Amino acid sequence: MSDMYNDYNQDDRYYRDMENYSHYSDESPEIPKKTKSTVFTVIIILLMLAAAITVFAFITKKLLDERSYFDENKNKIAESVSEKDPTAKNNNSENDKSGNHTSTPSLFDIAAREDAKYLPDIVDEIMPSVVGISSIFEVEYRVSSFNPFWGFQTEPQIRQGVGTGTGIVMTEDGYIVTNAHVIYMENTDEYKAGEAKEVSVLFNNEEEYEAKIVAFDVETDLAVLKIDATGFTPATFGNSDELRVGELVIAVGNPLGFELFGTVTSGIVSARDREISINDKHMTLIQTDTAINEGNSGGPLLNSCGQVVGINSAKMSSSYGSASVEGLGFAIPINKAKEIIDDLVNYKHVKGRPQIGISATNIDETYSAFLGLPMGIFVRTVAEGSAAEEAGIKIGDVIIGINDEAVYTMDELNSIKNTFKAGDTIILKIFRDGEDIDVPLTLHEDSNEMQPEAENTTEAKDTIN
Repeated sequence: MSDMYNDYNQDDRYYRDMENYSHYSDESPEIPKKTKSTVFTVIIILLMLAAAITVFAFITKKLLDERSYFDENKNKIAESVSEKDPTAKNNNSENDKSGNHTSTPSLFDIAAREDAKYLPDIVDEIMPSVVGISSIFEVEYRVSSFNPFWGFQTEPQIRQGVGTGTGIVMTEDGYIVTNAHVIYMENTDEYKAGEAKEVSVLFNNEEEYEAKIVAFDVETDLAVLKIDATGFTPATFGNSDELRVGELVIAVGNPLGFELFGTVTSGIVSARDREISINDKHMTLIQTDTAINEGNSGGPLLNSCGQVVGINSAKMSSSYGSASVEGLGFAIPINKAKEIIDDLVNYKHVKGRPQIGISATNIDETYSAFLGLPMGIFVRTVAEGSAAEEAGIKIGDVIIGINDEAVYTMDELNSIKNTFKAGDTIILKIFRDGEDIDVPLTLHEDSNEMQPEAENTTEAKDTIN
């Protein structure tokens, strides 16, 4: 905050008597006599002046009549609008008092719901329910070093990293929902991180608590935390199915860290049920032009009644040629999130989701020619006790089809697999020892405990969930 200072300098006023310089003469000037031409000229001037006054009076009367007609019709229009919308009369009267006669509605008027609250009231109500989340990760990465006997070698190194995000208080006894990526970092070819080692939660009154991770789901990017305390203020949750495109929404979060804690932005719903891919995850999200930046993840998206209708998940900013695309924010619809959250709280995983239980690598055309294997999905690991192990899937198998439909990538396999539910039986076509075989497999229910450990490799890999 910076203070503004206005200096008012009063002009100094100076007064002085001006000297009058007059010319005096002893001789009096001769006064000329009036002639006929002079009288005629005066008469012409008087007639012209009378004509000008008559024209001016006519124009003035015309303008006053038109203004009176406009005022009468304006009052009739105002009365008609007030009959249809009782609030319009009050708004017009307030405008009259303030001297502002415009009737143009604001964005809040045309985008908010009929039972909308004032934005400051919405912010006051939600702030005790919005928290900042700080996660400490142990990140393992590999560093190259030169050994005079063995040459260049890579050695694992571990560093601590800190990530921040936002969360929403769900219950009075300390359950908090946020995004999975706030407390879990997926392993890549460059580093391994996994689940956060420590998680702390900061409230707007600067109280801080340690939190434990109850469960998380990477596929829907949702996680549940628990604070061992009570007396918190839960947020009010709404119905995301009632959202309309063009409706006013408000986002609250901590963009770029806790220095901007509790930042409030607003916008409209740009689209509902938008199908997009984020980090190879296919998601159905609410699209909004509300500003959502790093650190907003896990925070609430509110309607104009102050109800949570979405959980902010990502901000997309990409370029297409010379055109730059900005203002694409996304949130998980709260109706879809509730089902996942309930399962995470009660079962520690999402119920009914099918799982095969392998990690694998895609074999593209280049690898196919180099390895002498068909294009498909190379099985690298098989989880103990998984559906894949029970069906007899082995490391080194290449999955080339599912239910008589050819597949070449993990995304294709998962897309078809996810149309089934746990307990359904599918037929995988496997290439093994130079021949194709059909393997019946009964899908298990997905659980975090059934995830196979991914190998450290420079090739791309995915886990079938």
